[in-house]
Amino acid sequence: MKKHSVELSGHRTSIAIEDEFWLELKKIAQRQNISLRQLLIRIDNTHTLNLASSIRLYVLKYYVSQNNQS
Repeated sequence: MKKHSVELSGHRTSIAIEDEFWLELKKIAQRQNISLRQLLIRIDNTHTLNLASSIRLYVLKYYVSQNNQS
């Protein structure tokens, strides 16, 4: 698990998350043609759990929805 430091909503925060989830989150941002920071802000504005857990759930839901569309 690695810590990633980002600035969200004007404050710096550190996210401890597995490299695999971080990599997939970056891929999702690229597919949506937005920056990783923009995607993190979107997740941060809608999460009810801690941010790392919310990221994991976002990645999971993204791929489940992609699989259901196939």
